[in-house]
Amino acid sequence: MLVRELMTVEVVTVGVDATLDDAVGKLLAEGVGSVVVVDGETPTGIVTETDALRAAHERGQSLDEIPVRDLAHPPLVTTDPDRTVQRVARTMAEEGVKKVVVTEGLSVLGIVTLTDVVYHVADLRKEAAAAAEDLAERDWRRGG
Repeated sequence: MLVRELMTVEVVTVGVDATLDDAVGKLLAEGVGSVVVVDGETPTGIVTETDALRAAHERGQSLDEIPVRDLAHPPLVTTDPDRTVQRVARTMAEEGVKKVVVTEGLSVLGIVTLTDVVYHVADLRKEAAAAAEDLAERDWRRGG
């Protein structure tokens, strides 16, 4: 299964000059767990609910005084829409992230979350089993 088959294409973004108040407003209005920070159309980082809560708690400032650029730490983990979901899941584990932005060039196409991957585990297992059967059939035909 390819990333493009399960990515969410309606990515919630906020400009690099926005405040945490702007980002939290979008999180709440859109019912999502993260916003991608963009400079024009180029993704520069991501701010999650956890980032917002931590900043609000630790800084003791008003949300409109905290710039999102302070929270959106690079490097942003991205992927190609034609990469396999299994490979992206491995990348998530290796990088310790739950969200990967799908890009083409410098433009955001979508986002894949750990929840998306978990939701499609059964489909991924079926796909892997079918591939294994295919391989076994080809080996059998070759006499191997």
